[in-house]
Amino acid sequence: MVKMTFTLDEVTVSQLRRSAERLAKPRSEVVRLAIREYSERIGRLGEQERIQMLRAFDELVPRIPARPAAEVEREIRAVRAARRLGGRATKPRR
Repeated sequence: MVKMTFTLDEVTVSQLRRSAERLAKPRSEVVRLAIREYSERIGRLGEQERIQMLRAFDELVPRIPARPAAEVEREIRAVRAARRLGGRATKPRR
């Protein structure tokens, strides 16, 4: 283990002391646990972000037109063919 020194505000120190007492663990272990849990949450959505994304999803999904899969496949094939020929609005290659 590596010994480190940090400067913490009074509120954080009192929260650390109370947490260590409740858990009956050394303060250093409480800090290690807190850092481990925090680092596992980095990159995950917070509750507000999750709710916002779900709202966007609920708003956008009904806008997706209901079309038969065969029609969609035909359109995709047409777009791919047009791209191979240089695009829809360009003159055909000679």
